[in-house]
Amino acid sequence: LNPLNVIELRQCAPSTVNSLGFTRADRSSFCVFGVSDGAAAALPLHRRRRRSWVWNQFFVLEEYTGEEPLYVGKLHSDLDKGDGEVKYVLTGEGATSIFTIDEETGDIHATKKLDREQQAYYTLRAQARDRHTDRPLEPESQFVIKVQDINDNEPKFLDGPYTARVAERSPIGTSVVTVVATDFDDPTYGHSARLAYSILQGHPYFSVEPKTGVVRTALPDMDREVRDRYLLVIQAKDMIGQMGGLSGTTSVTVILTDVNDNPPHFPQSYQFRVPESVLVTSVVAKVRAMDQDVGPNAEMDYRILDGDGTFRILTDQDTQAGLVTLYKPLDFETKSSYTLRIEASNRYVDTLYLSTGSFTDETTVKLLVENVDEPPVFSSPVNRMKVSEAAPVGSSVGTVVAHDPDSLNSPIRYSIDRQSDVERYFDIHSSSGLIRTNRHLDREISALHNITVVATESCESLDSVVLISVMDVNDNAPTFATEYQTFVCENATPGQVIEILSAVDPDEPVNGHHFLFSLNTETVNNLSFTLRDNNDNTASILTLRGGFLQQVHPLHFLPVVISDGGSPSLSSTNTLTITVCNCDTHGNQQHCSQGMSMQLPGIFSTLISIPLTCIITLLGIVVVIAAIRHRRQEPLLLDDERDIRENIVRYDDEGGGEEDTEAFNLFTLRHPNQTYPTAQDTTDELAPPALLPSTSESKEDRKRLFQEFISDRLQEADVDLAAPPYDSLQTYAFEGNGSLADSLSSLDSLNSSNSLGSEQSYDFLGHWGPRFKKLADLYEQNEELISS
Repeated sequence: LNPLNVIELRQCAPSTVNSLGFTRADRSSFCVFGVSDGAAAALPLHRRRRRSWVWNQFFVLEEYTGEEPLYVGKLHSDLDKGDGEVKYVLTGEGATSIFTIDEETGDIHATKKLDREQQAYYTLRAQARDRHTDRPLEPESQFVIKVQDINDNEPKFLDGPYTARVAERSPIGTSVVTVVATDFDDPTYGHSARLAYSILQGHPYFSVEPKTGVVRTALPDMDREVRDRYLLVIQAKDMIGQMGGLSGTTSVTVILTDVNDNPPHFPQSYQFRVPESVLVTSVVAKVRAMDQDVGPNAEMDYRILDGDGTFRILTDQDTQAGLVTLYKPLDFETKSSYTLRIEASNRYVDTLYLSTGSFTDETTVKLLVENVDEPPVFSSPVNRMKVSEAAPVGSSVGTVVAHDPDSLNSPIRYSIDRQSDVERYFDIHSSSGLIRTNRHLDREISALHNITVVATESCESLDSVVLISVMDVNDNAPTFATEYQTFVCENATPGQVIEILSAVDPDEPVNGHHFLFSLNTETVNNLSFTLRDNNDNTASILTLRGGFLQQVHPLHFLPVVISDGGSPSLSSTNTLTITVCNCDTHGNQQHCSQGMSMQLPGIFSTLISIPLTCIITLLGIVVVIAAIRHRRQEPLLLDDERDIRENIVRYDDEGGGEEDTEAFNLFTLRHPNQTYPTAQDTTDELAPPALLPSTSESKEDRKRLFQEFISDRLQEADVDLAAPPYDSLQTYAFEGNGSLADSLSSLDSLNSSNSLGSEQSYDFLGHWGPRFKKLADLYEQNEELISS
């Protein structure tokens, strides 16, 4: 065995590996126990086959702080004769940077301080070479240099500081938390990494297991309500806690969690004052039971043990207070105070602590009702009344009643809120509350009146709604449902329906409307149309004849009388205008006579310009005078002239020869409602050649035109409701140029001072007011002109 210089040889036992890496060959093996400076103290060893390399691993202490390089070991080959021919080479981890080798002697040194916690071993390779040729003398061999641990690291609590929770009143030995310390020293060598735990602060409440670091409770019945937090200091020491060991500490904050071990408790009884005017559902009182527990263990439910249902109680989830709310209105005059027994109980009860007592408590709450001046109270918030629209002003409608709920029973004054009755249809008696009509009512304008009645007592007032329904009476006559645009075709046949009439009535009879239709035959003798009542609130207009001519009679006016079935029955006359149209074979209108009225003035101005102008002028004067007298609301005629009549004044023809009678046909003017004679029957009334053509067709057209014009004007006057109470038509026959008699017309007499016109006085127009000033000035100028 070649001598090896080693640092340390550890004691070994059979079946173990010694410090040099020698393994046990058999039970007679020996171990090396000592070292010397130059040669190992060889003990008897089991003889085995020689090897070129007798080493396997070396050891070096960590944290060496000496001034010289630390000797690690020695390499030696049996080929080395000591003559300097062998050179030793070292390669691998840390070669040349940490570890150096003497090429001649094979001595290995560590040039730097090593830290086992950073690197526990280094793997290197060694080889013996010929110094001169550098030829390997031995195969390269690998060995390990282990860094031997020293106790240079204290234990550390990597997860500290700790926070733990444990329920209050936990039994002794309840595990709280496990603390773990870490020592980076070698746990396989010595006791440098063998720890022992102890508690430095926290006695006598908690303890810690020395080997495991489990912190446990050490006292029973720790009360959170007394102390809810503890701070522990735990120490971990290596070397199994022996002297010289290194130590580390950590803190553990232990929080006691709550259990429901305290019942609720009312600190006092309560008394509150409540105004009687407080609104229902309002909170009138607040109570709270105290509970030393927290969280769900302090949640409570409240209930009223006795009461008449006037109050209810609920829990405020944020403050756990009991809120007493009003469920029924209060009345001081009925009951002035209430006494309630209220119970509070924990919502969640822990059965482990039921043996300590009941988890409920009771208190008394007294509520004193305060009297306030209350507003009047109506017998009904909404009053419904009815009144006929025919009721005279001042008629009673109904009475509203209100009373003072206070014990004083003060008098009440009634009034109507005029914002609800702007037009002042009603008045109310301020003391009795009787409502009367103040104006005439019209159901067709407003069928329902919604008024507000105010009852006032002292400074308090209250409103009530009064709905007044206006009952219907039959005071409106029916009228046409729409403005009809009726037409008849020129080729219409007798019995043809040209229009279906319907009616409307603003009234609303109980059994519905029943309209009756008829023609007014007293004003117009109609020979062209008739009316048929369909007995279903409609009527049909039928033709009585055929052969309507648009040029002869373009418009027909049919007065239709519509009456209702009311009591009394009312009726109205409605004029239906029928236009004659030119239609196709299917009865569709193609051209109607809307333009005839525009052509009439031109035709008549050509035919009889002077006589017709006189007639129209006189008709206009009569209508104006009649309208003026009607507006004055004075008798239009003397007592002996108050009969309503048609006054047609005619001046008979005095003769004058053929030229006089041929001016124009007077038959139409004298008999407007009779069919004009044929051309053969009126040869004595043909127009003179100087005025009109002498053909038979032109004569027929002129006669028909006069007849239709006069008939239309009379019919318009008959159906016009605003016309004077009589019709006055004056006709003046043309006397002819050959007559020796003077003209009887007053038109030409205006230039004579002795004429009728000069004798007529219009001074009364000046006394009729500013409305007739223009007309008075006009006639005054005319009289001045005549007199001059």
